[in-house]
Amino acid sequence: MFRRVRGGSQRLALLGSVVVVALATAGCGRDEPDLVAGKDLYVEKCQRCHSLARAGGGADIGPDLDQAFGPARGDGLGEDTVAGVVERQIANVRRNSIMPANLVEGEDARAVAAYVAAVAGQPGQDSGALAEAGAKVSNKPIVEKGGKLEIPAADSGLAFASTKAEAKPGSVEFLMPNPQSVNHNIALKDEGGQVLQAGEVVGLDGTSMFTADLKPGSFSFVCTVPGHEEGGMKGDLTVK
Repeated sequence: MFRRVRGGSQRLALLGSVVVVALATAGCGRDEPDLVAGKDLYVEKCQRCHSLARAGGGADIGPDLDQAFGPARGDGLGEDTVAGVVERQIANVRRNSIMPANLVEGEDARAVAAYVAAVAGQPGQDSGALAEAGAKVSNKPIVEKGGKLEIPAADSGLAFASTKAEAKPGSVEFLMPNPQSVNHNIALKDEGGQVLQAGEVVGLDGTSMFTADLKPGSFSFVCTVPGHEEGGMKGDLTVK
């Protein structure tokens, strides 16, 4: 995961050590990095550990990138320098880090770094094509049919395919197909946040499932893999 960028003069010293990266990559004739691809890759590869508000938040296993790089803007450092820092940290994973080596490489790494540099610590929301990039999540309720409630994980990122679901009281089988290489599961929580039932954690093309006897009320469905619910993998279930 990305190393934390320190405050004040320490932060400037650390970032100053990699200014060369930004200067070396600037003006060398390469095309501009694809920010849309960078956001898609960030949501797919990085959001499971890092939070970045403009990308929809994320888990807090690794440094919060808004906190890590936002203050650097106040120190007078521009996007090219911040992008150089991010690209270098992706390429040079520190010893004993849980961040995989070669998580993204080449132009993919450059795109991720450019997106993080463009939005970290910046208020507001992404617009245009960037607003459509990342995890594709619906707010339209997924409705239980014939005693089955299938709530897939989103195609990428820490999200289910929808943030809402509806079911009738009685015995309901919950199913969560996982189209991602990232492990996920589905669990049911009551209004107090207590886990009532949970399916097993599954990887690519697996299905997490459990059966619950539902009573009328409001519940939530979540992924219980550490950091995933906090990163946004949750939704509301209405039983009526």
